[in-house]
Amino acid sequence: MEKDKLGYVYILTNPSFRADWVKIGKSSRPVDVRSKELDNTAVPLPFEIYATLRTRKYSEVEKQIHKQIDRLTDLRIRQNREFFNIAPSVALDIMRDIADLLDDAELTIYIDGKPVVSKNKEEDHKFEKEKKEKQRKAPKPPFKFHMIGLNVGDTVTFDPLNLSVRVASDDKIEYDGRLYSLSAFTANFLPEEMQTASGTYQGPKYFSYQGKKLSDLRNEKEG
Repeated sequence: MEKDKLGYVYILTNPSFRADWVKIGKSSRPVDVRSKELDNTAVPLPFEIYATLRTRKYSEVEKQIHKQIDRLTDLRIRQNREFFNIAPSVALDIMRDIADLLDDAELTIYIDGKPVVSKNKEEDHKFEKEKKEKQRKAPKPPFKFHMIGLNVGDTVTFDPLNLSVRVASDDKIEYDGRLYSLSAFTANFLPEEMQTASGTYQGPKYFSYQGKKLSDLRNEKEG
């Protein structure tokens, strides 16, 4: 019976999602198997395991975590899904509090993709701090419009020429019937007096949406 069988509650993150989006679900099988099942064409990048809780009461624990998050406010991204608009560290704190009430709970957090059995909250916070520092130093993934909540058909402004262009895909804009990446458009249309010797540009720094640079909007979303 399921109640006598060990299973897992998991917190998953995804580099293609906002930094405060997580998936919280359950599985009767190892979570690395479940995360690979979720890797499909609907998600640009694979899910990453943030933490797991192994217990025979995994079904009850999953429901309790969802209930605790729902009590905070309406944080579900969609009501019938396991995605929540909550920082992974906050979800982990809720999971840890529930684990403290169970006799058979084994809480594991993941650092650089490797499992580390949780000892206590202070140690977990140290790991979390180290993880955030590594993430801060790691190269950022390429800019995508979904990162700042923009969709195909939205309009952004090329600031050097105060020129409006249309978002044509998640990483392309359309101008005069042609598609460009932000960097390629900048290289082609940047006024000569603003050009650099290298001829390479970080496109999001030259475009804005509703008066804010796209690069600044991304930094705000990613914290």
